[in-house]
Amino acid sequence: MPARVRSFLLQGVDASLCEIEVDVDDTAMEKQIIVGLPDTAVRESLERVRSSMSNAGYPFPRGKAVVNLAPADVRKEGPLYDLPIAVGVLIAQGVARDGAGGLDPRRTLFAGELALDGRVRPIRGAIAAAVLARDSGLESIVVPSANAGEAAVVEGINVFGVRTLTEVLGLLSGHLDADPVQAPDVRAMLQRAQAPVDFGEVRGQEAVKRAIVIAAAGGHNLLMLGPAGSGKTMMAKALPGVMPALTPDEAIEITRIYSAAGELAPGKSLVTTRPVRTPHHTASSPAIVGGGVVPRAGEISLAHKGVLFLDELPEFSRDVLETLRQPMEDHVVTIARAHASVRFPASFMLVAAMNPTPRGDIAPGEVGKREMERYLGRISGPLLDRIDIHIEAPAVPWKQLSAEPTGTSTAQMREQVNSARTIQTSRQGAGVANARLSGKQLDARAAMTDEARSLLGDAITGLGLSARAYDKIRRISRTIADLAAQEIIAPDHIAEAVGYRLLDRRV
Repeated sequence: MPARVRSFLLQGVDASLCEIEVDVDDTAMEKQIIVGLPDTAVRESLERVRSSMSNAGYPFPRGKAVVNLAPADVRKEGPLYDLPIAVGVLIAQGVARDGAGGLDPRRTLFAGELALDGRVRPIRGAIAAAVLARDSGLESIVVPSANAGEAAVVEGINVFGVRTLTEVLGLLSGHLDADPVQAPDVRAMLQRAQAPVDFGEVRGQEAVKRAIVIAAAGGHNLLMLGPAGSGKTMMAKALPGVMPALTPDEAIEITRIYSAAGELAPGKSLVTTRPVRTPHHTASSPAIVGGGVVPRAGEISLAHKGVLFLDELPEFSRDVLETLRQPMEDHVVTIARAHASVRFPASFMLVAAMNPTPRGDIAPGEVGKREMERYLGRISGPLLDRIDIHIEAPAVPWKQLSAEPTGTSTAQMREQVNSARTIQTSRQGAGVANARLSGKQLDARAAMTDEARSLLGDAITGLGLSARAYDKIRRISRTIADLAAQEIIAPDHIAEAVGYRLLDRRV
């Protein structure tokens, strides 16, 4: 009778059940095979399992052993099946038995890579596996001890972290008296999280800080234009500190992405601050958007619920920049392959920075103007249309650089943002920022005075703005009005919003 053990397979950031069936026949000639669309790492599992079991003192079948990974029509990858295969072999040989007084393998999910000496190494996607086990009605999950804290974040499932194959057998037999890993206090972890950079450290740039408050309050994309050394990178890295704190569900969602991508820092069980991803301008499209033979998350998914910061925007390949257009609108990216299509979440704020010219400054006169226009021409109009706020970050004068910082701090900016987000939540529901409002929703929720409407019409006609820019201005105006705690959009809100379409007036 074949032994059956549950594990999981990772598709993007989501996990689905994988059943490992092990059939042992000691009367047949020695042969071990693994079927069910395994990749190279999975096919090599049998050799790791053989050495691990032998060195841990457990017998390995001398006859025929067949391992089937179901469903058989979905490709399996990675070494996470080592542990469930070993457990299946132990049960098939009678070394471990169902209902022997310990963990019931029929109600437990197993995942882990085995070392040749029987140690259990960490894997990717442990938190997704814990969510799957809970939602599938299982009682427990056994993962490497290095992944136990990550899996324990998920409520409603018993998590056991193991260091060796011997410990696993002890859990199954009941000889090892171990308690489930205690779930961490997620809310307390999020409350303790601190922003890495405080805006109070930024000298000057109060106009840019104002634009950043508006961007954070409404979830708007932002482009900073200014000479080298004006603090653009520092402010971009400080931006998550003024955004609303992560909710437990958002933190778990981000952690799932990082765990599936293998980007979760060792010893870290939860991502507690909004991520800031800063890819280099030489990054390829698959690195930014995601891809590969087996699709993996790219930078835009790793920036989910946080900030994607593109420094020196015109230096990025135009093909790479154009691939951002669809995810910026849909907040999700779909990677299609011959065997499957995988969807990755990509709800990020795009924050970009650029110098006015390749040299980093502007030459005087007509020559400098033409040089700046050529440099700006590297960015397509449709992409600029999708960036809500364009703001100039001028060079900081010596007096401000040498003086003690006295500008607006992160705490002050966060208070303004939270007040505006509270208004948005009461009007639109949780999680729907102004940047997400459709044209129809703007018609209903962005009411403006006759004077404001007239001013907006003059700006659209005079600047030759697109229909997308028209909606962008209305969204930004709605956010500015929320920051002022005003329900009706006034002319001064429109005027400020139009002022943030800087490059529409230059290109």
